[in-house]
Amino acid sequence: MDAHERRQRLLERLCRERHDTYENLAQLFGVSKRTIQNDIMVLTGSYPIETVCGRYGGGIHLMDGYHLDPKRLTADETNLLKRLATTLYGDDLILMNGIITRFAPY
Repeated sequence: MDAHERRQRLLERLCRERHDTYENLAQLFGVSKRTIQNDIMVLTGSYPIETVCGRYGGGIHLMDGYHLDPKRLTADETNLLKRLATTLYGDDLILMNGIITRFAPY
């Protein structure tokens, strides 16, 4: 697998697991720890990835809530949520509108 494909798979794994270690990823992908460090450095330029030094080789964390391809609501689901939102107020209404904005089709 080339570097681009490995980085894509790294990102997919982080989206699934939310965090991992350099050593574990190096073993999983069959490359050196330094290769994973380089890959993560490249990915942090475009994705919300945080690296942390630690006793067990350091870790890589993906920001909470970030996903590569978030699920989108169907038109029927969006309409239902909009109807339900008319019964809400305050923080609940703000939260519902955020859900609709985030997951409704463009």
